[in-house]
Amino acid sequence: MNILGNLLSHSVQPSSSNKRRKGIEIKSPREIEIMRQAAKIVATVLKEISQTMAPGMTTADVDAYAEKRIREMGAKPSFKGYHGFPASICSSINNEVVHGIPSAKKVIRTGDVVKIDTGAYYEGFHGDSCITIAVGEVTPEAAKLIRVAEEALYKGIEQVKAGNYLMDLAGAIQDCVVANDFTVVEDFTGHGVGRNLHEEPSVFNFRTREMPNVKLRAGMTLAIEPILNAGSKFTRILADKWTAVTVDNALSAQFEHTVLVTEDGYEILTDRSLV
Repeated sequence: MNILGNLLSHSVQPSSSNKRRKGIEIKSPREIEIMRQAAKIVATVLKEISQTMAPGMTTADVDAYAEKRIREMGAKPSFKGYHGFPASICSSINNEVVHGIPSAKKVIRTGDVVKIDTGAYYEGFHGDSCITIAVGEVTPEAAKLIRVAEEALYKGIEQVKAGNYLMDLAGAIQDCVVANDFTVVEDFTGHGVGRNLHEEPSVFNFRTREMPNVKLRAGMTLAIEPILNAGSKFTRILADKWTAVTVDNALSAQFEHTVLVTEDGYEILTDRSLV
C-alpha cells in the first residue's frame, strides 16, 4: 500500500533493501521467478484467511495466523516493522480505509466489511496484496461496494501491457467506480514493488497530471490497488498515526494484486485462484 505524503508506506524490509533506488526497475527472469514465489505466499495466506474468517475472531487472531503462515512458507512478513508498523497485516474494518492496526480488542462481527492487506519478503523480493471480506450477511450497499472494488481492480489490470500507460489503467479504474456511484480515494495509491515494498512508479486510481504518465515496459512489477468509498472520497488519520478512516463514516473497500507487465499483457502474481 502506498500513501501520498509522508506516510508513503506499509510493510517491512528486513534487509538493506530498505534503501530506495532511483527510477523504475525492470526485473530479470530470475527476479520475476522469485517474485512469483513471494506473491504465491501472499496469495495463499489471503485465500486461507478468506476461508476461515468468522464472527468472534479478533484482528489480532488474523494477524497471528498470517505471520505464522508466512514464516512457515520460508518468508518474512513485509509489513511488520516497516516505518514502525507493528503487525504483519493491515486489518481495516467498515469505515476504516487502510492501515488498520490489528488488536485483541477488535472483534470481527457479522455484517462487517474487513480489508486484509499483507505482504511477504522472500529471497530479497516482496509480494503485496489485499482483499475485502464480507463477514456473514452484509447490507446490499456493502455487497455492491465490495463487488465494484474488485471489478475496478480487474478493469485496471486489463489495461496492463507493454506500450500502454499508467493513466490507461487509472482511467479504467476511475470510470468503473464513478459509473457505480462510488468514489475513488485519492489520498493513497498503488506502487511499484520488488526489492522494496514501495518502488517507483506511483500507480494512481484516477486520472491526474500530478505525476508523469509512465509508459509500461515488460518486466515492471506493479501493486495495483483501488480503494473505494461509499460516501466522500476524503479520509483522516486517527491518533495511532496509521489508521485512515472515511470522514463521513461511510464504508470503504479495497482489492490489490501484484502484477507483472508482459510484452502482450500481464500476469497476476498474487492470483489466489492458482494456490
